[in-house]
Amino acid sequence: MRAGADADAESGAGTGRRGGRLRRLLGRSGSNGAAGPDDGGDLAAAAGPTDAGCTRIGDCGERPEGRPVVRVTGTLRSVTERTVAGMPALQAELDDGSASLDVVWLGRRAIAGIEPGRALVASGRIAMTHGRPVLFNPRYELQPRGQE
Repeated sequence: MRAGADADAESGAGTGRRGGRLRRLLGRSGSNGAAGPDDGGDLAAAAGPTDAGCTRIGDCGERPEGRPVVRVTGTLRSVTERTVAGMPALQAELDDGSASLDVVWLGRRAIAGIEPGRALVASGRIAMTHGRPVLFNPRYELQPRGQE
């Protein structure tokens, strides 16, 4: 009977709270509800203008404190299929006028809407590969055609 009581206490059952410890942890982003400076960054795209909160690609790169989470916007210049460690990968070059970076979706041969000339907003953790910034499996938003 004691094990059940411990499980109820951990999950918040009987206390008026819904969800367990993980749900409460994920729901907490800071003391005032805003993302804190050391919470690892927010990968979710902010609502609003396309380039709101975006980093210039030319300013992206690894820093002494680690690999930052960035949100970038630009136009896809090329899209190619390649193989990484024997698995398919879709690679695209995203350019914003200041520089370009590679966006790589591992395990994908194609993604609907990912094509040269398409405007895209992508967010994820920057990695440097062969001296170039790369976003692996980023969150992304395709921009409506005509807003390139």
